[in-house]
Amino acid sequence: MAKRPTIDKRALLAQLRADEERALATMQQAADIARAAAAHEEMRPENDKDTRALEAGYLAAGQSARAAELRKSIAALAALQPRAFAPGDRIDVLAVVDVEDADDAKAARYFIAPVGGGKKLTAAGCTLLVVTPGSPLGDALMGKRAGDVVEVLLGGKRRELEVVAVC
Repeated sequence: MAKRPTIDKRALLAQLRADEERALATMQQAADIARAAAAHEEMRPENDKDTRALEAGYLAAGQSARAAELRKSIAALAALQPRAFAPGDRIDVLAVVDVEDADDAKAARYFIAPVGGGKKLTAAGCTLLVVTPGSPLGDALMGKRAGDVVEVLLGGKRRELEVVAVC
């Protein structure tokens, strides 16, 4: 794998946080709309089988719970302090990990973060995929070092990935 530019982890965290804040605003707005719908006079039950208001209330509660989760994620991201990983360090949260697929020699770059799995971020002209420690790939990578090989099921296919660099 060719040497890739150094990534500003603060910028990655800022991108993740901004994405979570956008999701929070959308979820909060949806919860407010569902709450208003549940309380609207036209939602009064017409008979004992009419559960529209109840369902709207459940929807509002679920959306409010998701908004609370997003608030916690935003706070967790704000509290993180990026660190550099030295050669030989084990992969942990906030590592940028370069891997190469043993089968087709394709290279990929991942950012290990506590939230935001599956999101694509860009920095220094590179695209990184966010992987959480709770995902199959994140779990396989956690604790590994450059030079280690991990086996993981990706897209329904077992893949061997060599950890090329951890920074």
